[in-house]
Amino acid sequence: MTVTLKDVALRAGVSRSAVSRTFTQGASVSDKTRRKVEKAAEELGYSPNALASSLTTGRTKLIGLVSNNFHNPLFLEVFDLFTRSLQDRGLRPLLVNLTDETDPAHSLQLLRQYSVDGVIVASSTLSPEFSLAFQKARIPVVHSFGKFANAPRVHVVGIDNIECGRMAARTLIARGYRHIGFLGGPAEATSTIDRRKGFLEVINGQDKVTATESFATAYSFDAGRAEMLNLLRNKPAEAYFCGDDVLSIGALSAIQENGLRVPEDIGIIGLNDMDMARWQNINLTTIRQPIRQIIDASIELVTAMLDDPGRHPEARLFGCEIVERGTLRPLP
Repeated sequence: MTVTLKDVALRAGVSRSAVSRTFTQGASVSDKTRRKVEKAAEELGYSPNALASSLTTGRTKLIGLVSNNFHNPLFLEVFDLFTRSLQDRGLRPLLVNLTDETDPAHSLQLLRQYSVDGVIVASSTLSPEFSLAFQKARIPVVHSFGKFANAPRVHVVGIDNIECGRMAARTLIARGYRHIGFLGGPAEATSTIDRRKGFLEVINGQDKVTATESFATAYSFDAGRAEMLNLLRNKPAEAYFCGDDVLSIGALSAIQENGLRVPEDIGIIGLNDMDMARWQNINLTTIRQPIRQIIDASIELVTAMLDDPGRHPEARLFGCEIVERGTLRPLP
């Protein structure tokens, strides 16, 4: 049978309130009583009921982790780091899958039912208005991998996607490519919009460089592969900036199936540097996004908001870097 607080109190010879205070952070209890209670709890194998303690403290220590792209392998890394980092801080993650949803009403209702202390929206495609819905409901929120703004209405942690588009274009041009393509994710995704903007900004400032643009229906292997198959039916570009590693890997599959070689016939550069990108059979040249730093900063902000819910929203940007592998021809 489950060991209860009453059992511990009887074993320790103290009141139930003394046991409760022992396991309540910040509560007053003498050292002698604390030692007796902890000894009894260890002997009985007792652990405090987290949900019951939340009734006393007003804190559930639950942090809602919301995303809409569970099909992208990158988010396995993201969720692994998020959940472990939250647990290391004594917090409990509550995952919410919003695949194919853009309306925050359902997730807001769900997270209110669990009385979460805060929310992290982990998405590069959802608009700032999605996260704003939680703020309006007075739930501390941080938008990880979100759209940068100089004056954000909610906390945003991520990268400068416009600059990533510029980096990709400069990298392709430096390798002598003159007819290059942008293969983005969903056209309405905030990350796609910004990466395309930076990419074309550089191209439009160049003589004798032309660019095409196309969009996959999702940030997924199948969508990247399908769009590249479409592109290969006509004259393809010399090289492509695929706005995500998983799109790049789908594109590589389509290129190889058509008897073409990478980078000899078509070059590819991705974005994210997920674990799969460095696999020997993929060896993807890409732009590295500092995932761990983004996650650490997101958790730092959401925990700070638990003590200061009115904290002024800020945007934290982290720099990216080119990771040279084997899917672009070398610099001349």
